[in-house]
Amino acid sequence: MRSALLAAASFVLITLAHAAAPLAAAGPVVTRTDPDRLILPPPRSGRARPLVVIVAQNRGAETADFTVPYGVLKDSGVAEVRSLSTAAGPVHLRGTLTIIADQTLAAFDAAEPGGADIVIVPAQAAPKDPQLAAWVRAQAAKGATIVSVCEGARVLANAGLLKGRSATTHWISLKGIGKTYPDTNWVSDRRYVQDGPVISTTGVTASIPMSLALVEGIGGRPVAEATALRFGVTSWRSAHRTADFALRKGDVSGALGAMAAVWTHETVEAPIADGVDEVALALRADAWESSLRTHVVTTAAHPGPVRSRHGLLIVPDAAAKHGRHVIAGAGGPALAQLDLAIAEMGHRYGPAAVRRAKLALEYDGPAELALM
Repeated sequence: MRSALLAAASFVLITLAHAAAPLAAAGPVVTRTDPDRLILPPPRSGRARPLVVIVAQNRGAETADFTVPYGVLKDSGVAEVRSLSTAAGPVHLRGTLTIIADQTLAAFDAAEPGGADIVIVPAQAAPKDPQLAAWVRAQAAKGATIVSVCEGARVLANAGLLKGRSATTHWISLKGIGKTYPDTNWVSDRRYVQDGPVISTTGVTASIPMSLALVEGIGGRPVAEATALRFGVTSWRSAHRTADFALRKGDVSGALGAMAAVWTHETVEAPIADGVDEVALALRADAWESSLRTHVVTTAAHPGPVRSRHGLLIVPDAAAKHGRHVIAGAGGPALAQLDLAIAEMGHRYGPAAVRRAKLALEYDGPAELALM
């Protein structure tokens, strides 16, 4: 249960640190003709499609922040997409998935000295890691569009890429991040914000509309619409109500209580095999882990890594064990599977666990994304 406790501790510490902090003053967002349409430069010379990379520290990155852009962009076919890790070896995504990235940062730099076209930075275990900051700065200097997902904004801010710009991040951090990085205009009520060559998003599930906006920016509206329907999303507007996510009386004590009640914690299984839908898997796992009652382990019928639907190499955590709860993995669009996971988890743990998951994922139910 170590991973579950670490996830719980992270949630609680963030909550306690930021709950009472004043909201940073927000000035006007940089003027753009259409805030829902991302402006992206053409691919580098010699590339038929843009090269998109998604980077994770080996010791931890947020699961859906990383996996959703990977799966959505791969599914669309509009870009070449690679997963990168800061070093060789396995990458642990928020304690729920273990993957092997396509390349290390060093191997990527050797193979692509001109850099990527788009760099996506999820929330990381160590947002002030100097190696990652230097690498992201170098990619920006080579002309890449830099995208942060959720608290990946801390990596960009630490690298100096948000100075003088407008940006956003997870709702709970908007109340305190301005103290650490006061030279950035922190924006609420927007799922994603573009300021020049830098794009940022709010909480975890904002990775879905942001990824579809990237697809549209690269390949056009029809391609984005077709891709969105395959994931159960009908619109990806940037409009968002940050005020819908706020701490209520009992939220912090409830989270602390869930973390402390170790006798109620359990390990549940998410079976995987070649061809598994990595986006749906990541969203289901994140939902269950955010309950603060669960540690999700991936299981497989045979030892060794499996390849997801779009090529992500996932290392199973363990073999299946009799008596463990197996979380539902029904087919269908990924967004519907997220809703199914939240409902199933709520039936098992109650409404307080559902609320914790929705706050952590910055997700307000099917209408939050299906009707945006």
